[in-house]
Amino acid sequence: MNPNPHDIKLVAVDMDGTFARSDYTYDIPRFKAILARMKAVDCQFVVASGNQYYQLRSLFPDYYDELSFVAENGALVKDKKEVIFSGNIPKETILTVLELVKKYTEIKNVMCGLNSAYCERGTVSQEFFQLTNIYYHKLKWVTDFAEVNDQILKFAPTVPAEKTDYYCNLFRDELKGSLTPTSSGHGSVDLIIPGCHKAAGLEKLVQRWGITPEQCVAFGDGGNDLEMLAYCGIGYAMDNAPANVKKVADQVCPSNDNDGVLVTLDELFPIN
Repeated sequence: MNPNPHDIKLVAVDMDGTFARSDYTYDIPRFKAILARMKAVDCQFVVASGNQYYQLRSLFPDYYDELSFVAENGALVKDKKEVIFSGNIPKETILTVLELVKKYTEIKNVMCGLNSAYCERGTVSQEFFQLTNIYYHKLKWVTDFAEVNDQILKFAPTVPAEKTDYYCNLFRDELKGSLTPTSSGHGSVDLIIPGCHKAAGLEKLVQRWGITPEQCVAFGDGGNDLEMLAYCGIGYAMDNAPANVKKVADQVCPSNDNDGVLVTLDELFPIN
């Protein structure tokens, strides 16, 4: 039994492995039709991702200002055109992370700021830079992370995939709560401001819009979606999600490559 579409006031979607197919496409006409039906019942659409805002908005080129974003795993929250929250890692913590990462040459570190993301020359390859550029559309080379003049939202170190858990535990132990490691798997780790995750970002929008978590629906497939899936009234795990994500979710929907989000939204917001 699906909820009445008039009862749903917010739909939040992760991007990689959830809303986007593996080739990073989605059915644009189908989504635009759903979005129009959502608007008709005063329901907001929120893109909630670990990725950079500039990369996320590029997926909705002619209408991103109609959507809201919880980007950088909750470190940047936008209500349509207005930034309502941006994280700010203290300088002391930044320097601690930089010293720690230097000890492990296999870590490829990306520093994510409000204005741009950054790679450090001599520590990562041009190939890594180009790969990172897919997820961070504003990305710059710098000679020294410590010299960057920007508001730093998070770090996004890449570690060997088979050592993801090892490094998450190491970061947790070494950083002693100053930043929290979260992983979407495959060697991708985010070091985020404590308590600054996707659910915290959604909470800011929920309060701003005068709605409740019970009126929210979320879709996700990774470890960085767990708080969001638990926070929202209904949490959908994608069929391609691992078991621990499905366990937290209320329901499982088709995989990202089978357009699971759009299939489910068509059911939640049916054509009259």
